[in-house]
Amino acid sequence: MASISASTLLLIFSLDFTLSPVILSASVVEDLTKLQPPPDFNSTIMTNCFNNPSLRYCNSSPMDLTEIFRSTIVASHLCNESKNPNCAESFPKIDLRSRPKVAPLYLSFSFFWKYCPLTILLIDLSNNSLKGSFPIDVLNCTQIQALDLSHNKLSGDVPVQSFSSLTNLTVFNLSYNHFSESKMSDTEFFKRFNASSFLHSGLLPDRKKFTMKAVFLLVCFPILVIVTVGCFGCLCLRRPDFLPRMFRRKNKFTPPMLKAATGGFSRKNLVGTSAGVDIYRGVLRDGTEVRIEIYWDDISRESRRRFIEECKVVTQLCHKNILQVLGWCNSRRMRAIVTEWMEGKNVEIWISESAPPWKQRLKILMGVVNGMCYLQEEWPEVGYDLRTSSVLLSDDLEPLISRFKLGDQSCSSRKIYEFGLFLLEILVNKIPSDHEFQSGENGFIDHVRMHYPRNLQKVIDEKIKMTERIFDQAKKVIGLGLMCTDQSGSHHHLQLGQISDIITRAYESWDVLDSPVQNRSHVDRGKGHKHI
Repeated sequence: MASISASTLLLIFSLDFTLSPVILSASVVEDLTKLQPPPDFNSTIMTNCFNNPSLRYCNSSPMDLTEIFRSTIVASHLCNESKNPNCAESFPKIDLRSRPKVAPLYLSFSFFWKYCPLTILLIDLSNNSLKGSFPIDVLNCTQIQALDLSHNKLSGDVPVQSFSSLTNLTVFNLSYNHFSESKMSDTEFFKRFNASSFLHSGLLPDRKKFTMKAVFLLVCFPILVIVTVGCFGCLCLRRPDFLPRMFRRKNKFTPPMLKAATGGFSRKNLVGTSAGVDIYRGVLRDGTEVRIEIYWDDISRESRRRFIEECKVVTQLCHKNILQVLGWCNSRRMRAIVTEWMEGKNVEIWISESAPPWKQRLKILMGVVNGMCYLQEEWPEVGYDLRTSSVLLSDDLEPLISRFKLGDQSCSSRKIYEFGLFLLEILVNKIPSDHEFQSGENGFIDHVRMHYPRNLQKVIDEKIKMTERIFDQAKKVIGLGLMCTDQSGSHHHLQLGQISDIITRAYESWDVLDSPVQNRSHVDRGKGHKHI
């Protein structure tokens, strides 16, 4: 029954077949796929369309007689289910409220809603716990005046544009569903209805949710911002190494950073200690191995200021014979200097524990002189310590000047003197603080000068594999050291550039002597490396 007008019903029920009670039973409705229209059903439909061309199936092309027939069966059954008083004459309403088992079944018959009877004015599908999206098929009944889908579990978007054809709709209820929130007031169609039509439907902003959002924005959000900024600030102050590189303070370390790098200042990472100073081996967060020298002494505010100024300068030093200073730490309880980690020993230990050859000792002297020249030319305000205990060695035995002092007013002659003392220590393998030198540095220098040049064998390190050529060169180098340490004023003071030239020529001449061609010539002559 595509249209349920009186004339249509009379025509349908006046067909040569009779609609038995079995046809109108629920079992038949659920098994409509087995129903086929009678042979003369086509002529009946044509008669209906001739009498009432406005019937929906009359305008369909091509006509699907099977769908039209099934829709009439569903219409007859649904009319009775909705308790209409006279289904043979009229079908004014579809009333399936509180029928959760039947309502979804009728909604699934899309062919019925496609040919929705024109007499239907009210559709009530409320309180059925319907789920899923909005049942858009019901909107094919464009003539309806009332539609109630309240108290269900429908969700998703409401097809606002599809309501434009429902010009007669005056009663509309979507309350108590789960639709997506939308701006219903912006649509002309929905302006016809008040807010009671959409209570708790999800379509209108929930006042409680709105209040919660307002509270969050006005109270919680500022607190969240303050807490976030506070955490970010704390992170900047305590562990800036967790921040992106652009936000870090270059060369500035904090106690928590050093604590993390040393495993909580663990004993296994403690590599040296003295009065008020601990030296640790650590690993920064980026994997860099470092040497951390921590001072636990309590100094004045002015001393701390000078300490920071010195650190800012030494972190800018860049030379292969200068130990790279990565940064510093300055807090109330401690100060620290962070440098690159060196596996090698200092020169003093290296000479005493091994037997370095003559050429290697020359390389150490040349590297130290090169570092001194760099500091004199680029950073004249930076002083340094040239004791063999403070000059470190890299993995490839490059000397590294590692002790600095900003604002050192030592004149160039004092630095020349310190280098001369360093030179003599390397060749003699003794240090001025040895007990045999009662007057310290002066006693050590006098000891070397007393045996120079005739009895140098008594002062030169016996671990050097001595040849006649090495001895001659060692005598000249020791003479250079004695000239550097001569403070009597009887000799013209050497300049650092002159010393650099002398040491460099000595080292390079040894390279020539070590070349294969020179070695063959010495073998041919049978002399030149005679042992003493």
